[in-house]
Amino acid sequence: MKDRSILITGGTGSLGKALTKHILENYPSVKRLVIYSRDEQKQFEMEQEFPVSKYSQIRYFIGDVRDYERLERAFQGIDSVIHAAAMKHVHIAEYNPDECVKTNVGGAENVIKAALSSQVKDVVALSTDKACAPINLYGATKLTSDKLFVAANNIRGKRDIKFSVVRYGNVMGSNGSVIPYFIKRKKQDGILPITVAEMTRFNISLQEGVDMVMHALEKAWGGEIFVPKIPSYRITDVAEAIGPSCEKPIIGIRPGEKIHEEMISSSDSFFTYDLGKYYTIIPQAPIWNLDQYIEENHAIRVPEGFSYNSKDNKDWESVASLRTKISEFVTSDF
Repeated sequence: MKDRSILITGGTGSLGKALTKHILENYPSVKRLVIYSRDEQKQFEMEQEFPVSKYSQIRYFIGDVRDYERLERAFQGIDSVIHAAAMKHVHIAEYNPDECVKTNVGGAENVIKAALSSQVKDVVALSTDKACAPINLYGATKLTSDKLFVAANNIRGKRDIKFSVVRYGNVMGSNGSVIPYFIKRKKQDGILPITVAEMTRFNISLQEGVDMVMHALEKAWGGEIFVPKIPSYRITDVAEAIGPSCEKPIIGIRPGEKIHEEMISSSDSFFTYDLGKYYTIIPQAPIWNLDQYIEENHAIRVPEGFSYNSKDNKDWESVASLRTKISEFVTSDF
């Protein structure tokens, strides 16, 4: 990371802020850290936490991933890009499909084109478990985005640039996720609405998400989709951990929601390898030597028909473990 210039799209989001903190604390020799986002209020608030007067490397850059010219300008002098900008709320995307496509697909195309037209060397795009066998528009646009970033390695020509993807589950405590929502509802009216009692989700901490992005920045060969090995939780256990005495009415599934999430489908198993801490889905036609990749990464091919989903996961959060993890970043009494 020494003397490297990094840009984070959607840098004022939960993971963008966690990445910023991690980079500034662990890599003080980073040359420049550019926070690129379209929300001036969030940038204003973030600058109070990470002021330029204290962190001379940081820059705040207002811009939208839909705006190619602005992206191209922002990418000048940048070595590495972390693409975290996205429209993420499932039900909002279902109601505003064209806006979701413009941001998640058009924005991805713009990031790729701007990276190829500048001197960027590494691009890591953030994905979601909803991109695996999608049933909602958000997942479909993120699957399209994943495909675009994987295929971008095929059009790089002689450029020394690598595009990779990290796919993960629900980030614990992130903006708009279920835990902050439940905490707010608990404080307001003591009612925690449950969509479907059987619902499960993957759970990843902000730090684990940061670690995976940094791993991809340093270790990607180009074209991989990295998937972490993380626990699942039951939505009912989250509600019990936050508000054991709250009412928990069943309200039914929302538009575009799955009961269980999937990160690797059985169709992906033919191209999936176990790296130890992570799985990786390699491109169907990699531009590098597969045997060398397997040897250097100690990669083990998963069994044919293997799938990785939140229902059949072997690693589970309990009510106690959820309460402990939640209490680490929330001051409320559980």
